[in-house]
Amino acid sequence: MTQKDLTLNIAGNRVGLLLLHGLCGTPLEMRYVAYGAARAGFTVHCPLLAGHGGAESDVASATWQDWYESAETALHRIRENCDVVIVGGLSTGALLSLLLAARNPKLVQGTMSYAPTIWLNGWVIPWYARFFNLVHMKWFANLIDFPDKEPHGIKDERVRDFVRKAFLNKESAVAGLPSTPGGAVLEHRWLSQTVRREIGKTRQPALLIHPREDDYAHLNNAEFLQKKLAGRVDTVILDDSYHNITIDKQRQIVVDRTVAFANQVVGEIEAAKAQSAQNASKAANETEAPARKSARLA
Repeated sequence: MTQKDLTLNIAGNRVGLLLLHGLCGTPLEMRYVAYGAARAGFTVHCPLLAGHGGAESDVASATWQDWYESAETALHRIRENCDVVIVGGLSTGALLSLLLAARNPKLVQGTMSYAPTIWLNGWVIPWYARFFNLVHMKWFANLIDFPDKEPHGIKDERVRDFVRKAFLNKESAVAGLPSTPGGAVLEHRWLSQTVRREIGKTRQPALLIHPREDDYAHLNNAEFLQKKLAGRVDTVILDDSYHNITIDKQRQIVVDRTVAFANQVVGEIEAAKAQSAQNASKAANETEAPARKSARLA
């Protein structure tokens, strides 16, 4: 499977959903949500982030700015056919979508964060991983690997078995990479620091979906965003999923809430436009009234 095959672009109406995969993942982990949204009529794009879809060395050498640049390029591409765009992502993809919204307020009308990972602090992360916070040089970070451990962020045993077999067969295009280079983890930390500095600029409506039993990102990741996002936040806590909620047991809930949120954002935009037109008409009538009265007196 080529990198081009991994990207997913589905044509629909003038409302676009830009969905970003996670660190060392591929757009395939967004496929279920993408097709669910497409059935509701939306245009959906799932790009491949820079450095992904190939060898581990490609991810190790890429920077978070490279990931962001590929996401922003995809944003401009989907805007060519859409008047409204809502950006979302899984894990690291969620951070990139929030940064897109903060830096492109006129291009992004809403955000959707699926198991956002501000900190890697779930129950599968070993206690000694905290010492990695002492690492600040990428060349040294890349001497360290972080294996994708059981249960691989998946509670659904059938899906987990599929991913496990893909790892064994070295099908990284299907399941992503079996381990994350330390350099990529360091880049994630730097991305997270940037998002935390700029999160106050994200004023668009936000959907936040996080699993209570997240094995990679503790629930306090969601709690942090709830407090820091500047716009309205709709929060959904899943009770029967691990980290990869877009493919896990409650993936249909993710689809349903995604579609409902997108429709709500569109409805709010249309209502605001109608109210603006009504206000403009009222103002015009109020301006014309004195003129008509003067004409009658004359």
